[in-house]
Parts: sequence; structure tokens; C-alpha cells
Amino acid sequence: MSISKKIKASISQSSMIRKMFEAGIALKKTHGADKVYDFSLGNPNVDHPQEFKRELIHVANQEIALKHGYTPNAGYVETRQVIAQKICNATGLKITADHVVMSCGAGGALNVILKSLLDPGDEVIILKPFFVEYPFYIENYDGVVKYVPTKSDFSLDIAAISKAIMRKTKAIIINSPNNPTGKVYSKKNIADLASLLKEKGRARNKPIYLIADEPYAEIVFDGVEMPSILKAYPNSIIAYSYSKTLSLPGERIGYIAVNPKIHEAGDLVNALILCTRISGFVNAPALMQRIVARLQHVTVDVKVYQKKRDLLCKGLAKAGYKFTKPQGAFYLFVKSPIPDDVEFVQLLLKKNILVVPGSGFGCPGYFRIAFCVDDPTILNSMDGFAAVIKECQ
Repeated sequence: MSISKKIKASISQSSMIRKMFEAGIALKKTHGADKVYDFSLGNPNVDHPQEFKRELIHVANQEIALKHGYTPNAGYVETRQVIAQKICNATGLKITADHVVMSCGAGGALNVILKSLLDPGDEVIILKPFFVEYPFYIENYDGVVKYVPTKSDFSLDIAAISKAIMRKTKAIIINSPNNPTGKVYSKKNIADLASLLKEKGRARNKPIYLIADEPYAEIVFDGVEMPSILKAYPNSIIAYSYSKTLSLPGERIGYIAVNPKIHEAGDLVNALILCTRISGFVNAPALMQRIVARLQHVTVDVKVYQKKRDLLCKGLAKAGYKFTKPQGAFYLFVKSPIPDDVEFVQLLLKKNILVVPGSGFGCPGYFRIAFCVDDPTILNSMDGFAAVIKECQ
């Protein structure tokens, strides 16, 4: 065998999201794009804010020495300063540029964080359903994945998490607003988790790190509050991305924010900087660092996504589907009308509807719809959704 045995095994388990996305490309060539209803990939379709376009042009036209050269591995200090100030204003914590490391999106941030924290055999808890790449990220650094279910409404099951914490538990990853459910963990839920982690850390005389994957932090609906983990728990780290808030997924720009009260904060930040370099990222994209520094209080129009959510939920509820209405992000996690979610997804595929089986997120019996699509895609897919559920009754 010419390739790594580990990667060979991983290929067979690789992302169902990408597989469905690629199937969609083939269907569009056959039937035409307007006859295919592709809800597979969370690729933001809401346009960039006008402020981004203006700043892109402004920075591109500026005469800046080494504009496209290497940056410090942690990122430009001026960018990290404005990010730190924004977090400080929101949380009251004395966070500085020294607690921020620029990253190649949230995926890059999570890999750098895990590489910095994990020794071989260390355990990381992830919550079902989970973002499909988490297990691969953890296994990249010889960590051990521990799966813990959430409750029926997808909130944190504190008792289940407590049972999963063992001697080798190093960290827990949470994702709120959640992909694939759209769940936003409540302030009480986060406070209860923080209390548990403090208690377990004291008992072991060793901290458990809380890693929050927050690329959807600003995409929340109906006035729902997005609680801060930095305020709730000292041993906390945020992986953030501008991919969704500014519709920039292909630009790979985000950051890591370390709680200033974290255990051995200086050592951790130094590790993050080193791991940014030796993981091959070297530094976050230079041009994007300069641009996002000027856009800390700018987001896409979240109301557009809320309208799409409401349109989709109304249509699926009318057809008879069961689901919990998402509070944020741009995903709907729907109960499959038959036990085999993979089989149901194949039935939808016959109607040129592409969704992702819940099995790919560690939660069989559901399927995920990414509603970051044009409104006509949602509206025109409803006949197909309705026909397939009738076939299963």
C-alpha cells in the first residue's frame, strides 16, 4: 500500500457532506442547476457586507511594505489588538493581543489548539451530533475521541458528560450555535458545564480545557442570547472564524482567543504560535488579517438567514416532518421518517434533493439541511420533500 494505513481507513469514513456536494455537481450537469436542490454544504450564499468590499479595495490599493509577505506567526499585532479589545468589551476580561493568535479559519484554529494540548492517549470529549471533522482533528494528534450524547432537544447533558470524564480527559469541544442542529446552549447550560469542569479539575488537580468552536457566534435568531464561555470558565479557548459572519469561507481567516485566566496561559500561547508554524499554516492570510481588523462590528444580514429558516421550517412542518427549530447557524436537523437515515437520504436524492445523513454527525435517524441557499431552492424543493415522506407512510 502506497498511502498511510491510517489515512486509508479515514478515506472510507470521510465526510458525507463532501460526498453529497460532489453528487450534486454531477446532478446539476445532468438536469440543470435549477432542477437540483442542493442543501448539502454550509457554503454561505448571503453576500459579503458592503463594508468588506470597500475595505478589500482600500487595502489592495494601499502602498504597504511587504503587503503580501510573511506576518508574525501569531498574526499582526494591530489585528490582534482590536480583536482583544472587542472581546474585552463583551466580557470584561483583561484580554490583550498576547492572548490572541490569528488562524486559518476555525478548522486551522482547532488543529493548532489540539496539537498544542494533546499528548498521545489524551481524551477529548465531543457531543453528538458533532461537526463531522472533529474526530479526524483529534486523531491527527493521537488523541482519543470520547462521544457523549446530548439531550433530546440537543442541549448539553451534564450528567452524561460527567460520566465520560476520566483520568485522561484533557478537553471537551462544544459548538454553539451548533452544526448540525442550530442549537444555542443556554447561559445556564454553559454555567452548569463550567461548574462540572471546575469540580472535576479540582478533584484531579489538573484542568480540563473547554474549547468552543464558534464560527456561527453572530448568526443567532429571535433575540437568543449567545453566552460567553470566557466569562463562564477560566480554562477556556475560543476557535473563531469569519467564514460565516462575513461570508468568507474560502479566505481561511479566523483566530484563537485564550482566556487570560487559563492554566499556564503563557506556555499555551507560545505553544499555539509554534504549532501554527510547524503545522504548516505558518501564518494566517496577511491581506485578510488587515481587512478583518477594520470589520470587528460588521456581519452579514442575519435576518436573511432567519427568513430562510422560517421558510424551510414552514414548508417541512406542513409536509409532516419533525424537527427542533434552530436558534442559530444555518442548519436544520430533521428526524428521518424511517429509521435508516442513509436510505431516506437516497430517496430524497431521487427527487434531486441533496441533504446529509445524520449518521455522518454521529446521530443516526436524522438528516441535515443547510439552508444557506437561494429562496427558490427552498420553495421548489417542497414538492419533492412532501412526495418522499408520503412514500414512507
